[in-house]
Amino acid sequence: MILHPFDVVKVDHLNNSTTFGVVEEISHITDSASFLSSFISNDFGDAEIEDTTFRIGMNCVKAKVVGNTKHIDSPVLSNTKVYLASREEVEKALGLDNIKNPVCCGFLEMYEDAGEKITMPVNINSDFLIGPEGAHLNISGISGLAAKTSYAMFLLKSIQDKYIKQAEEQAENEYDDGVAFVVFNVKGKDLLAIDEMNDFENKDDKRKAVLKEYEDLGLTTKPFQNVTYLYPASNNKTKNSHVDKDLFSKQKSKNKAFEYKFDFEKDKQNLDLMFANIDDPNQTMDAIINYIVSGQGKFGSITEWNRFIAVIEEMGKAGNVSKDKEIPVMSWRKFARMIKKSISHNCLFGAVHEDDNEVRIADKIQKIKANDVYVVDMAKLDSNMQAFVFGNTVREIMDYQLGEKTDVFEDGRKPPSRIIIFIDELNKYASTETPKNSPIIRQILDIAERGRSLGVVLFGAEQFMSAIHTRVTGNCAAFAYGRTNAIEVSKTNYKYIPKVYQSMMTRLKPGEYIVQSFSFNSLLHIKFPLPIYRQFK
Repeated sequence: MILHPFDVVKVDHLNNSTTFGVVEEISHITDSASFLSSFISNDFGDAEIEDTTFRIGMNCVKAKVVGNTKHIDSPVLSNTKVYLASREEVEKALGLDNIKNPVCCGFLEMYEDAGEKITMPVNINSDFLIGPEGAHLNISGISGLAAKTSYAMFLLKSIQDKYIKQAEEQAENEYDDGVAFVVFNVKGKDLLAIDEMNDFENKDDKRKAVLKEYEDLGLTTKPFQNVTYLYPASNNKTKNSHVDKDLFSKQKSKNKAFEYKFDFEKDKQNLDLMFANIDDPNQTMDAIINYIVSGQGKFGSITEWNRFIAVIEEMGKAGNVSKDKEIPVMSWRKFARMIKKSISHNCLFGAVHEDDNEVRIADKIQKIKANDVYVVDMAKLDSNMQAFVFGNTVREIMDYQLGEKTDVFEDGRKPPSRIIIFIDELNKYASTETPKNSPIIRQILDIAERGRSLGVVLFGAEQFMSAIHTRVTGNCAAFAYGRTNAIEVSKTNYKYIPKVYQSMMTRLKPGEYIVQSFSFNSLLHIKFPLPIYRQFK
């Protein structure tokens, strides 16, 4: 029979038990002493000649033992027959037969070339994905269609389906659980219509096939529900978002879309986030920010951003020094150059007009409810502003989860017990090269190490896992490996993964991932369907 890596095989064992193994390596061996022997026996490499020396050869399959039905740990015996496993036995072998609090993470296919193909959904124990037993997911792989973002959004949809169904089945006064989602859109228009159906390129056959895949996995055939879009404020001179005017107008008319701004008096304490990726060995930028936030000098009477810029420029003039004389003029000038680049003539910084659907991100976070999805768009902003928006949002989420939350909102819905944050291009904020004094890396490390107990879960995605801070990946309870290159899989992060699996990682197709979790007895090669929400070309 033709077997593949990740296939499950079984052997009969002691006391009428069964031992299961997962195929890790397949090789071919012969009795030839060396390749030189084969060369000589074929008349020194004549490709047309019939073999004069018959060689004994066989395929050798190496499988890792993953369990025994009666928990017998003694090795399997010689000359024991090996069989394919049934569907039920595959579930038992991989640890999929008794998953508590299941959330669908895809499906697996097995024995496709052995004539007995098995297709089955794969559920992951949500306790080891979003808490309380474990938390955080890291997704790695090169860019491509149906890749990192698509898989993360598939998982988020599975989680939302689970908790919406759970809320509907339980009595209102008994329902005390719920998950909210904060998703950052960092690429074009990718996630700006996740509450609309995918048109599947107007191909009816494709639509039916994908919807059937969702039904077979026990998921709804609806896109995301309870979605709110937060776009960076724009005006006639500055367009800070890729969103189409018509789409924004439609979402705004349904009270789904808002433009976010930053108010000086309420958001000045987050100025440190603009310097997250800048080395500050002497902490002069920190000193300036503390000087501003504490209202020293002329900063105590400032209420708006334009006046703030003017005072900073004034502090950078020759002869002007801060009251304590510890911050040199050159530091003020450096600070002014960097801050003006982001703030000057940027409509993101100004008075918030709530009657025109303008909001502060912090105020919206305070209103997030169970099963809500917030999409924070920052794809068109420069890297410093992206860091500011991301850091500001994460900081507010942590403060919200740490603070006193109301029991019930005005419409009867309850606050979430957990908030899942999804960010692509995590390497921008948590790489091994990120300055140690970066406030954003400190926040991400705080989430990685304390988030599980606080109800803040990080789903991060990046091209190369080896570039991410080890304290972030080390605290993840689940990993998804997509297609990557041979240089990446040679790094120490992958040394515990069998060589054949490493080789497969360089050839994975779109829609395929190798998944690792405490829920499973082995690494799993899973597939997932195309996104069900609207796709932009």
